[in-house]
Amino acid sequence: MKKFTYVDLLALVIALVPLVYLESVYTSLPAIVPMHYGADGKPNGFGPKSELFVLQAILIGTSILVYLLMKFLPSIDPKKQVKYGEQTFQKLGMGIIVFFAALSLVITYATVNHTLQVNKLLLPLSGLLFVFLGNIMHSIKPNYFAGVRTPWTLEDEGNWRATHRLAGKVWVAGGIIVTIAMLALPEKADVFVFLPSILIMAFIPIIYSYIYFKKHGVK
Repeated sequence: MKKFTYVDLLALVIALVPLVYLESVYTSLPAIVPMHYGADGKPNGFGPKSELFVLQAILIGTSILVYLLMKFLPSIDPKKQVKYGEQTFQKLGMGIIVFFAALSLVITYATVNHTLQVNKLLLPLSGLLFVFLGNIMHSIKPNYFAGVRTPWTLEDEGNWRATHRLAGKVWVAGGIIVTIAMLALPEKADVFVFLPSILIMAFIPIIYSYIYFKKHGVK
């Protein structure tokens, strides 16, 4: 049984920060607030402000579940290789906690500041997530839960290592480019650059893992 550590406490505190922020500004919010945003970053769905607590609970709960999955992954991984890279999965779990907390803060901040174009914060934030993931991608051991999990990487450790090395380079470079582009581009253009960029970064490692398989087979 894993013990509750100071790192776990830090993760919990970070996860709950958005809830504290929402509570601090709640009385200043109008009765009806934006609850959903379109691809252009403008609100296209509204609801009572009390529903913000439901949204926060969903985001916090999701981040904590992912964190716990990463924490207990060595115990449930059938490949039994995750135990050799526990620190990497702990970093991954903490990164997800930080990302969801930042996402929650942005949503509440955009509700408080009606003139804020939410995409100008959410899209660069997503780019930074790819930079973070790219930096740890090469350290992820073969498993069924995290990483580039294709039929070819899961069946061949050499394919897994090569694909994740490439993914790390692509995601760091691509994440930096996306972050800068999202901050620099005009509001109506950013989403048209963001979505294709994310798809390209996602598909390059998948395609590469198949090419590696065709060239080297399964060992």
